[in-house]
Amino acid sequence: MTDTCGSLARLQLLEIAVHTYDAQVAVGAPPLPAEVALDGVEEDLFISCFTTSAWPHKPTAFDFHATEGRSWRLTVDGDGARTTRLPAAGQDPDAAGLSIRGTASDLVLYLYQRISVDALQLDGDLELLDLFHAWEPED
Repeated sequence: MTDTCGSLARLQLLEIAVHTYDAQVAVGAPPLPAEVALDGVEEDLFISCFTTSAWPHKPTAFDFHATEGRSWRLTVDGDGARTTRLPAAGQDPDAAGLSIRGTASDLVLYLYQRISVDALQLDGDLELLDLFHAWEPED
């Protein structure tokens, strides 16, 4: 992705939304706006989670499902980590080692390490999450 005015504006909007959330936590923060949060989940999964460093464990996938209707698959294997959008129909829930479900707001706040994974619904091998967080890609 190139640094265009649009991509920088997109990132700035997301960062403003997350920092606004941080400021409002003390008074009972409202969820992030759905469209901003959905875009934030996609931005983080496609850009921040991408790497060509080999996953040092058995290949697997992490599915992220937003209650607003969008889903993504983060695949990790010998080629690294990459994300794809999942179609609304025909999803194979058994293809993922771990599925993570929640509102888009909760998903993006989890990805930005603002809330605990306990706020989300997890289905599958929970140890994969520990492996993913401990993984330190080289690129």
